[in-house]
Amino acid sequence: MADKAYSFEFFPPKTPEGKEKLRAAWHELAKLKPRFFSCTYGAGGTTREGTLETVRDIRAAGHPAAPHISCVASTSADIAEQLDRYRTHGIRHIVALRGDLPSGLGASGEFRYASELVTFIRSHSGDWFNIEVACYPEFHPQTRSADDEIRNFKRKVDAGANAAITQYFYNTDAYFRFMDDAQAAAIDVPIVPGIMPIGNFSQLARFSEACGAEIPRWLRWKLESFRDDTNAIRAYGLDVVTGLCQRLLAGGAPGLHFYTLNQATLSAEIWKRLGL
Repeated sequence: MADKAYSFEFFPPKTPEGKEKLRAAWHELAKLKPRFFSCTYGAGGTTREGTLETVRDIRAAGHPAAPHISCVASTSADIAEQLDRYRTHGIRHIVALRGDLPSGLGASGEFRYASELVTFIRSHSGDWFNIEVACYPEFHPQTRSADDEIRNFKRKVDAGANAAITQYFYNTDAYFRFMDDAQAAAIDVPIVPGIMPIGNFSQLARFSEACGAEIPRWLRWKLESFRDDTNAIRAYGLDVVTGLCQRLLAGGAPGLHFYTLNQATLSAEIWKRLGL
């Protein structure tokens, strides 16, 4: 499994304490020698400086890192400026997303879809960047049909995306069905499963409601049965997510992308259990 791509995702912290905790987390995860780290980009670019700072920090320590960039509520001039900044810093790997509208903002700006962002990146920067995009085995909340989901994904790939990272899920059948659909649509880029370790059930339920990720009924009921027993939730979550990862890798997934929530412990333990 050494040739597979493993990566860890962070978000930019807002406080000095948060920065220290994140630094400790990525230092710990860097020992595992992942393919790269990534750092998210707040709605409408609200964490632009924090994203770049985090990526520069990680890269300065000698580890590959990719900033996210989103296009909602942005102009082409905004995006061009950001791409030029990344290029100036020698960054050649980005995660390109549509992103969310900032709270209270009604207009989406010049770009409506991630495929338009990928097209713009290629027209502005050529092949300088290796571009990752998102895809949704359990469907984006705004998707109208299964065919629409694949068509939208294919537009991003045809625009110039090199690889994709999925939204997290707990049902391997959803991923493998999506892979079959992508193959049928002649999509041939690596599609890396997004993995969300389980450490806090109420937080997970809130995230899943917002992004359309399904918590299967059996898993939801089991986690709810632990009530406020954090240790039991984490122990059971580690078993579930490790098993999920094992099935994905055995079934041919090209790697794993961990949504760490800026914490190293759960992702590192899953990594250890997988024998990576």
